[in-house]
Amino acid sequence: MSVQYHKGNVTIVFKTSNRSNAQTKIKVFNNRNVDEIINENSKLPGIPETAVWLEVGVGELFIKKFSNKYKI
Repeated sequence: MSVQYHKGNVTIVFKTSNRSNAQTKIKVFNNRNVDEIINENSKLPGIPETAVWLEVGVGELFIKKFSNKYKI
């Protein structure tokens, strides 16, 4: 018996490196669930391996919330 998870919008806010002047970016995944993304955090397309994750959220609300919070 396999369990199917909801594949909603997963929003990740990250900095491109650990430096203080690193650029802050948002990446949204529509076709993966949050467990897959957290387990594969070093191999995600569009996010460098040296990136520092700031926040992760599931749902449409977090896209707007993170955009306003980090002024992106």
